[in-house]
Amino acid sequence: MKTALITGITGQDGSYLAEFLLANEYRVMGMVRRTSTVDYERITHIQDRLEFVHGDLLDQGSLYEIMDAYHPDEIYNLGGQSNVEQSWSQAVLTADSTALGVTRLLDCIRQVNPQARFYQASTSEIFGEPDESPQNEGSHLNPRNPYGVAKAYGHLITGNYRQRFDLFAVSGILYNHESPRRGLDFVTRKITHAVAKIKMGKAEDLHLGNLDAQRDWGFAGDYVRAMWLMLQQDHPGDFVIGTGETHTVRDLCQVAFEAVGLDYRNYVVEDQAYFRPAERFPLVADPTHARNTLGWYPEVPFDELIRMMVEADLKALSER
Repeated sequence: MKTALITGITGQDGSYLAEFLLANEYRVMGMVRRTSTVDYERITHIQDRLEFVHGDLLDQGSLYEIMDAYHPDEIYNLGGQSNVEQSWSQAVLTADSTALGVTRLLDCIRQVNPQARFYQASTSEIFGEPDESPQNEGSHLNPRNPYGVAKAYGHLITGNYRQRFDLFAVSGILYNHESPRRGLDFVTRKITHAVAKIKMGKAEDLHLGNLDAQRDWGFAGDYVRAMWLMLQQDHPGDFVIGTGETHTVRDLCQVAFEAVGLDYRNYVVEDQAYFRPAERFPLVADPTHARNTLGWYPEVPFDELIRMMVEADLKALSER
């Protein structure tokens, strides 16, 4: 039985990854900070099958202790501050956890557990304002917010440790991936949650920014499978993971409102307060390398994903 360590196990991706690894008969360990406010809601249904260890990406000593005590076979770093807008108000914390936290982990692996396989959660935000669409593994890095900058550092330091110390260390450059477990501060969940409230008579409208903004959206459950596949290869390498398709916020609204028999045009208000500058090239993945090398492709289509999220929000609101 292989042992996997997941940082950020209580988040959206961590919960889906933990489920996937348990289904594949792993011993799954989750690193959590020693605090009274840890939210286990996303993993309550599997909590009794997981093992938890206390550690912090800000505290290298705690990471050494975990590596020395458990010597995990696979390490998935999904932790750190991960909200783009919040990264502006918490820029130093974002840099410390999301950037330097990667180096702390890698250095512990190098010194204590060099045979482990390491996955770093990278992001399309490292491309920021791209100069081409779609983007692939060789596209120019141009992050435009503290979160993207921190992730670019994590992405590059992972490649440097792989080359310098011959570690099996990879980065998954993941595009937007959503699910019913997505936080309410992300636009997809903001929309599906609002649709459920409007359908139930608990809200009247929904204020959004540019409805023509485009994104490459997929299902988080599909993307954690890609993470695992990266660590099963003979040789380490980085991979862009996305659907290769773009949809607008307007498309998202249309599907979400139609799921409850409503017309989004009667409820959605374009609000200048939420507008961002227009993008010359949208963030959209070229997942050719992942398809050809990993045999990975997304299984849940866009429309099904959005309907799944609406149905989950309806169910959650009706149970309150």
